[in-house]
Amino acid sequence: MHPALSALFGSTLALAGLLLSSQAMAQEKQIIVYNAQHESLAKEWATTFTAETGIGVTLRNGADSEFSNQIVAEGKASPADVFLTENSPAMTQVEQAGLFAPIDADTLALVEEQYRPSGGHWIGIAARSTVFAYNRNRLTQDQLPKSLLDLADPQWKGRWGASPSGPDFQAIVSALLQLKGEEVTADWLKAMKTNFKAYRGNNTVLKAVNSGEIDGGIIYHYYWFGDRARTGENSSDVELHYFRNGDPGAFVSISGGGVLASSKHPQEAQAFLKWIVGKGGQKVLREGTSYEYTVGRGEPSNAALVPLEDLQAPKIDPQTLNSRKVTDLMTDAGLM
Repeated sequence: MHPALSALFGSTLALAGLLLSSQAMAQEKQIIVYNAQHESLAKEWATTFTAETGIGVTLRNGADSEFSNQIVAEGKASPADVFLTENSPAMTQVEQAGLFAPIDADTLALVEEQYRPSGGHWIGIAARSTVFAYNRNRLTQDQLPKSLLDLADPQWKGRWGASPSGPDFQAIVSALLQLKGEEVTADWLKAMKTNFKAYRGNNTVLKAVNSGEIDGGIIYHYYWFGDRARTGENSSDVELHYFRNGDPGAFVSISGGGVLASSKHPQEAQAFLKWIVGKGGQKVLREGTSYEYTVGRGEPSNAALVPLEDLQAPKIDPQTLNSRKVTDLMTDAGLM
């Protein structure tokens, strides 16, 4: 071979080798996230994290219990590196199966203790408050329920709604179970079956309240704030009532994040969670359109929200919330 051609061939091989090496390095820095958080929020987290760190993130979107059951079924063979949820009971299910790695201590230190489980195998990444959304043309302040438990009273029959089939409401019932015990929870759920109207999804509940189909409904706060920030067409006649005083209806649900013990990229997975609960990820919450609360130490939430410290939420260790018992109780009450 002519020396010049030989040199050119050698250079081409070297360049190909560099490209293959770069591709291999990129694959090594690619993590898979089973995401049950809102897709738009997770996408913004992933995109911004990748831009800042060079670590790629592949999102697989689904629901809380769908993914928790899948992870338990997959066991150590799960391809996921990280699991993100909207509510904490699904995190507890995976933790109880022994499938999470401990969260790095410096990451845990970024989040206030009340917004992460005591076990340290997953961490809070965002929060949402339970509220009673009510039609201001149908209810006055003095007619509002003082407690979530008041909605079991016969006077509320046919006047309030909720979406019992989803993880949002089931997390609220988990808190009720933890705070008041099985007997009170079972009785309340049976009364709920008699009194309430079932809807599919919190936005549907909000729309029914706004139209006057029902007087009020149990939802999470951010559905109202999100609708108001857009057109307001489903919330123009709706206001939010915060139960406060440590009531079960003042429950603050924690969205969670955990690293799978079977992760093939544990350092990158831990880095992703640390970024989410640090300044970068919490800034996305504060300035974005999800209207969820920040949980990072010293990280303020969106200024439109009622401050977390003013909600007087009950103190609950997220690790204690029991999704299996809740679904059993709800099934017995005819709600599932």
